[in-house]
Amino acid sequence: MKTVLVTGATSGIGEACARAFVKAGWRVVGTGRRADRLAALGAELRGDRFHAAVFDVRDEAARDAALDALPAEFSAIDCLVNNAGLARGAAPAQQSELADWKTMIDTNVTALASITHRLLPGLIERKGAIVMLSSVAATYPYTGGNVYGGTKAFVRQLALGLRSDLSGTGVRVTSIEPGMVETEFTVVRNGGDQDASDRLYAGVNPMTGDDIAETVLWVASLPPHININTLELMPVNQSFAGFQVAREG
Repeated sequence: MKTVLVTGATSGIGEACARAFVKAGWRVVGTGRRADRLAALGAELRGDRFHAAVFDVRDEAARDAALDALPAEFSAIDCLVNNAGLARGAAPAQQSELADWKTMIDTNVTALASITHRLLPGLIERKGAIVMLSSVAATYPYTGGNVYGGTKAFVRQLALGLRSDLSGTGVRVTSIEPGMVETEFTVVRNGGDQDASDRLYAGVNPMTGDDIAETVLWVASLPPHININTLELMPVNQSFAGFQVAREG
């Protein structure tokens, strides 16, 4: 039985990944800051298939303590799903809060790189897989995307760089790049404003956390000689078409 570690398993895509992998017969280490949510998820899933590791991905000491304390049956990680991440604010750069930028960089870039580095020796030993949750924002800029898009471009590029560096090790690396997925993401981005999230997704028929989780599981379950380098997904009603034009006068 293989083991996957999913960061940010307390909501959205991460929570859906935990369910999908357990259903498919994997053991799951689910991480997150909210102990109550992880406890509820553990109660829902089979106790011998899910282990909650409560820590903030930005806290390296807490992360290392939690990983060092993993039960033996969960300690050999075959797949890392780097899902934990967030956006803060949707204002243009000149109106953004620096604290929001730093939070996104600390979470989406520094913490992601740090846990990847921490688990890399074991993943190489087991010829495992790394799945990065990037975004279409890594490729297609939009007003208010600024630092969030920059962090996701880093995630995409790190995935490609790891793929290059790990050539010959048997480790597979994939960047999953979704478009509009209706989860808590936009609520968090807008400071808890559920109405803002509802307006964004109204009439779009967006993707769900379950949709992306099934994609992540598919990538992780492919035969070991197949690597999906990057995979971009959008709901049919979303498109990358269109340029901005500012007119003078």
